[in-house]
Amino acid sequence: MSWTDDPRAEGSAAFRTVRAFEPVEHVDVARNPEALARGGFWVVVATFEGAVDAWRFARVEHHDGSTEPLSGRAWRGPDSAAWETSLDEAAYRDGVERIRNDIREGDVYQVNLCRVLSASLPATPPGPDAVALAERLASGNPARYAARIVIPARGAMPGAWVVSASPERFLSVDGDTVHSSPIKGTAAPGEPMLPKDEAENIMITDLIRNDLARVARPGTVAVPELLALHAHPGLTHLQSTVRITLAEEFDWTEAMWGAILAGTFPPGSVSGAPKSSALRIITREEPVARGPYCGAIGWVDADAKRAELAVGIRTFWWDDASQGTLRFGTGAGITWGSEPQAEWAETQLKARRLIALASTSTMEQ
Repeated sequence: MSWTDDPRAEGSAAFRTVRAFEPVEHVDVARNPEALARGGFWVVVATFEGAVDAWRFARVEHHDGSTEPLSGRAWRGPDSAAWETSLDEAAYRDGVERIRNDIREGDVYQVNLCRVLSASLPATPPGPDAVALAERLASGNPARYAARIVIPARGAMPGAWVVSASPERFLSVDGDTVHSSPIKGTAAPGEPMLPKDEAENIMITDLIRNDLARVARPGTVAVPELLALHAHPGLTHLQSTVRITLAEEFDWTEAMWGAILAGTFPPGSVSGAPKSSALRIITREEPVARGPYCGAIGWVDADAKRAELAVGIRTFWWDDASQGTLRFGTGAGITWGSEPQAEWAETQLKARRLIALASTSTMEQ
């Protein structure tokens, strides 16, 4: 497992890498969330549907100021024409119209509508060469919360195969301070954000404020960043940040992670508002599970009282179903001001660069 918090994607010189070796314990966090506060270094992978797995590692290396050396291994991905989508353009546009009708009826204000791209990629478990894919993404699409997690299944212990180029912070914990930085609003480089983008971001930021207020010390909920433009490879995002101080009863006590996850998961930026209504509509509209896409990926260091969890966007995951399938999710936030063709185009924009990097062209084969 390797996790990189790399702000250089946004112009900073800071760089931090965490590497973990050989898990010694697995926990189903949905059933035993208190384990994450008791001690140890945990790697976390949560699906959008609510399964939260954590593995404790006895050996962990932290590196500051330098990157891991490149392996030089070549990535061999699916052919660029092999990708299929869970929702084609017509189905996606119809979904946008149905969600707009839900908004008109007052059932919901905003819904994130996603589709999953998939391609056959046979490999022997634990999966394809995640190191090679992660290096390819790091070169072609550097991301602040890049992550590579490969944990072989062993006996009753489940495994994981995830390579992410996520730019979005779900939860950052340092002592009793928690930050969350929802991203809503996407444009091509040089293109302006629309009023719809700003309204969407404000709605979700307010949702995050309410989510985190459940575990916050009264009077500590703040928004130090609102509607800030952040440049990323191939696109620009609007980002806001919410900050709280944990209430004493949740300050690295055994009640901490159960309360935080109950209040904030799944991330508001990839579900909608109100969240309960948005989740019901997502279940109606999306034909396949999102899995780690739109879930949470990262680590918890209970001994240091620190944690970094990213929203699982710009994320590939692999499983051995049908002899091996690589998947990638993409989506857009739907509001009353949404235009179906524009929302489909946004899903294309978000996926185009990453899918190209993960595909192997005929010339490369």
